[in-house]
Amino acid sequence: MALGLLLGGCASTHGLAPQVRALEADQLASSRSFSPPELSAADFPRQDWWSALGDPQLDSLIAEALQGTPSLEAADARLRKAQAQAGLADAARKPTLSASGQYSGVRLPETLVPPPQGGESLGSSVLMLDFRYGLDLWGGRRAQFEAAVGEANAAQVDAQAARLGLASNIAHAYVGLAQAQAALDVATREQERASSLRSLGEQRVKAGLDNQLQLRQAESTIASAQQQAQAAQQQIGLARTALAALLGQGPDRGLAITRPAILQAGTPGIPAVLPSELLGHRPDVVAARWRVEAASRGIDASKASFKPSINLSAIVGLASAGLSDLFSGDALLGLGGPAISLPIFDGGRLRGQLDASDADYDLAVANYNQSLVAALHEVTDALQAARSLDQQIDSSKRALAAAKSAWNLAQARYRAGLGTQLDVLAAQRPLLQLEQQIAALQAQRLYAAIDLDRALGGGLVLEQPTSSIANTVATP
Repeated sequence: MALGLLLGGCASTHGLAPQVRALEADQLASSRSFSPPELSAADFPRQDWWSALGDPQLDSLIAEALQGTPSLEAADARLRKAQAQAGLADAARKPTLSASGQYSGVRLPETLVPPPQGGESLGSSVLMLDFRYGLDLWGGRRAQFEAAVGEANAAQVDAQAARLGLASNIAHAYVGLAQAQAALDVATREQERASSLRSLGEQRVKAGLDNQLQLRQAESTIASAQQQAQAAQQQIGLARTALAALLGQGPDRGLAITRPAILQAGTPGIPAVLPSELLGHRPDVVAARWRVEAASRGIDASKASFKPSINLSAIVGLASAGLSDLFSGDALLGLGGPAISLPIFDGGRLRGQLDASDADYDLAVANYNQSLVAALHEVTDALQAARSLDQQIDSSKRALAAAKSAWNLAQARYRAGLGTQLDVLAAQRPLLQLEQQIAALQAQRLYAAIDLDRALGGGLVLEQPTSSIANTVATP
C-alpha cells in the first residue's frame, strides 16, 4: 500500500490547465454605439414581441407554429436526450442491488469418471443478492453528474432559442409577403399608366400628331410593368410557401394566408442596462455559459481520476446441490469487502483525458466569447439599420410629397387646358417609383425591428449558472 501511494505521483496533473479566458460583457466597449443622444431608452422585448407589428394574422401564424413543428420537435428531442444523460450520470453515483437465481446441472460420463460420480446427474441451485457501491471520495462522479446537468440546461435553452428563431423567421417571411403585395400594387398601377400612354399614342399617331416612337416606348413600358408584376407574383408565392414550411405544413397551407395588414415598426431603442444584462436574455449566450459550466465540471471529474478510488461490494445468497437443502442454514453463501485502486502507470491515458477536458473547456469558453461578441454585433447592426432606415424613409416621404404635388399640378393644368395628358402620365411615373422605393424601405425597417427584438433575446428571461464564469475552474 505504501509503495502504491508513493508511486501514485507518477500519474500527475502537472502542467495541464485551460488556456482560454472568458470575456466579461463590460469589457467590450459599446457605450458610444448604444447611447447616441437621439436614441430613446426602452425595455427588453415582451415574449410576444411580434404582436407590436400589429397584425392578428401574424399572431395566429406564430401561435400555430409554436404548437409544434419538425424543428421544434428536434430541439425537444435533443433536450430529452440530454436530460436522460443527466439521469444516467446521477444513477452512476448511487449504490446498486441486483438479484439473480440460477439452476445448473451436469452429468459426467462413466467413460471419463468412474462410478459413483460417473453416470450420475448432479445439480446446483443458487439465489444471490449482489450489492455494489463506489465511494465518491473526490467528487468525480458528482462532477460528471453536474456536467450532464449543465448540458441538459444548455439543451433546454437551445429549445427556447429554436422557438425564438422560428417566430422571427415567420415574421421575416410575413414581412416579405407584405412587401411583395405592395410591389404588385405598384406594378399594376404602372401597367395601367403605360396602357394609357399607349392608347394616347395610338390616338396621336392616327391624328398625325406623332410618330411611332411614343407608341413603341409605351409598349416597352407595358412589357416592363408586366415583368415586375410577374416577379411580384413569384415573390408572393415563395413567401406563402416559406410560411407554410415554417408552420410544418404543405404548400397548400400558404394559399390560405391572406394579405398582411399594414405593419408597424416601433421607435428604435435599447435597454440602458446593456451589455451586461444581455447575458440573461440571449439564449445562445446563456446556453454557452451552461456549456462552460459543464466543461469545468468535466475537468473536475478528470482530475478525480488521478486519485485513489474505493469500491464496496457484497454478495449474499443461498447455494445448494438440491432444492430441498436450498433454504437450510448450511446453504448460506457470502462474499464481499472493500477494494482500493490507485493509478500508477497508464501510458498517459489519464493525462490525455484531462488534456481533452481542458480543451473542451477552452472550446466552450471560446464559443461563449464568440456568442457574446456576436450578440453585441447583432444588436448594434439592427439598431443602426433601424435608425438609418428611419432617416431614409423620412427623406423618401418628402420626395413622395413633392412628386405627388407635381402630379396634382399636372392634373390641374390638364383640366384647365394648359397641359396635356402626357404631362399627367409623365408626372405619375416618379410617384409610382417612390411608392415602390418606400415600400421596400419600410420592409427593411420591419426586418430591422424583428432583428433587434431577436438580438435582445425575444423577451426571454433564462436561468443562468450561479457560479461566475471567470472562476468555474479551480487552480490546477
